[in-house]
Formats: sequence, C-alpha cells, structure tokens
Amino acid sequence: MTIPEILETTQHRLSKPPTESWKYYQEWNEALFLHWQVELEELKRLVPKELEIDLFEGKAWVSIVAFKMERIRPKNLPSFPPISNFEEINIRTYVKSNDKAGVYFLSIEGGKKISCLIARGVSQLPYRYSEIERFNNEIHSNNAQFNDSLIAQFTCGEKIIAKTALDTWLTERYALTQDTEKTINEFEIHHLEWTLNKVDLKKLEFNYSKFANLIKGKPDITQYSEGVKVLAWGRHAKKRLLN
Repeated sequence: MTIPEILETTQHRLSKPPTESWKYYQEWNEALFLHWQVELEELKRLVPKELEIDLFEGKAWVSIVAFKMERIRPKNLPSFPPISNFEEINIRTYVKSNDKAGVYFLSIEGGKKISCLIARGVSQLPYRYSEIERFNNEIHSNNAQFNDSLIAQFTCGEKIIAKTALDTWLTERYALTQDTEKTINEFEIHHLEWTLNKVDLKKLEFNYSKFANLIKGKPDITQYSEGVKVLAWGRHAKKRLLN
C-alpha cells in the first residue's frame, strides 16, 4: 500500500492523523508483543506526574515489544540500512496526554550503537544500546551496563480474526510520549491497523532489576505481527510542571 493510501485509511483510529505533513517513515516488522497486567501503585513510581496512566477496565498494563526497526528515514530522503535497520526492544505502558491515548516508554533499546546515538539526538527518546540477536523465533538481548537481559523463544500461531477490545486497546496507539528533565515530548504517528497472530511462548527469561517489582511471571497476553509501515510527525514539547 502506498503512503497516500495509508494516510487515507483512518477508520481504525479514534481520531484522524495530523493535517500537517509527516516527517519520518519507518517500519516496525516481525513484532512480538508481551503484555502484563500490573500493580498501578508500582507503575506510578515510573511515570511522570504530568501524564495520566490509561487503564483498561480499571487495570494498568505494561508491555514488552521486540521488533525489527527498518527503513527509517526522513521524508524525501532514502533510508541507509547500516543505520536505518536495527533490532529494537521497548518496554511501555499506556497513558493519556492532551486527551490522546498513547504509550509512554519505560525503556527503549536498540541493537546498533550508531543508530541509538542518532535516534537520541533527533528525537530525544532515551535509546540505549544493547546486544540484541534474533534467530528465527528466538530473541536474545543483553545490556552490559545495567546487567539487563531478555531471552524469548516462541512460535507464531494462527491469525487472530476477531480481536478483543483489549487486543485493540493494547496495540492501536497513535501517540508516543516521553519526558526529559524540562519537557514532556509527544510524537504523533499513523499506520494501518495491526494484523495480529496468536503466540505460543516457549521460554521467557526477563531480568531487569528496575522492573523486578512490576513485571512478574508469564505475560497475560502474547501476540505477534508481521509489521506495519509507520508515518511519524515532529516532536511537540510542553514544559514540565514545577515541583
């Protein structure tokens, strides 16, 4: 599907994309979603007070999403695979900002040092480098600086024909939010609706000391997607509240 066709396909969204021109193109491919219902009070310690934690039927959720970031580029410029393509793992929760349902990144890791450096500089998103390897349906990640590691083995099952309301709530998010010392940053995005498959999770080893009291046991929901083509707009920043 062409970019104009993607922009015109909005029936799956609660609101339309921004009217101004998009700035970046990227693809999120071969995505593994692992979702946990978590304790709200524990999550509040990790989310800026300027953001409202979004709840599904009164419950808070956190997700690990591992995927291939590919073909990322500015509008009207080609992608450069040595920088544009890399493995990514993000840990996210669900928030509301300016009446928009979005995600807030608790952690973002990229598998190439130069890609992380450029992504931090351009977006101010807190990318950090980790060794990330993928072998078919197996993902290994290790961050030597923080001693964080992830191993996931899985098989992809049949397509999810009838998504639940929770499936949609967890995946169809069109705003990304992140904080710096002085600002809350928001990025609007657009893509077609995620096509999801069932997942049989064979093995999961998750060792992140920062999230030891938040993410526990097996995920409550697992999903897989071949991916989406994503259009992204520029950063909108607002000043943080004074303490």
